[in-house]
Amino acid sequence: QGYCQDVYQGQLASVHSTARNQELQKLAQTYHIISPWIGAVTSCRAGQWESYWEDSSPWNYANWAPTHPLHFVTTCTTLSIRDGLWRSRFCFQLRPFICQY
Repeated sequence: QGYCQDVYQGQLASVHSTARNQELQKLAQTYHIISPWIGAVTSCRAGQWESYWEDSSPWNYANWAPTHPLHFVTTCTTLSIRDGLWRSRFCFQLRPFICQY
């Protein structure tokens, strides 16, 4: 998220519809970007696990893979180019990402 902000003056992508999810999946496939970061984070807040967008936009859509998101540690989210599903990953992993402006 910091890199998107500092270098591109953007945010990690937020996804609010199936159409947008498919658009980002196809974009990542075009550039052969395997499971890039998107802007969803899952963490425990006030004793409840919740997911939210880094850009503070409303949480009104989700496309989680079965058994995701994980609920034992704060995680970030990848978008699979294979199936379009989201998966929780440890946030410190280095991987490609999709910024929006």
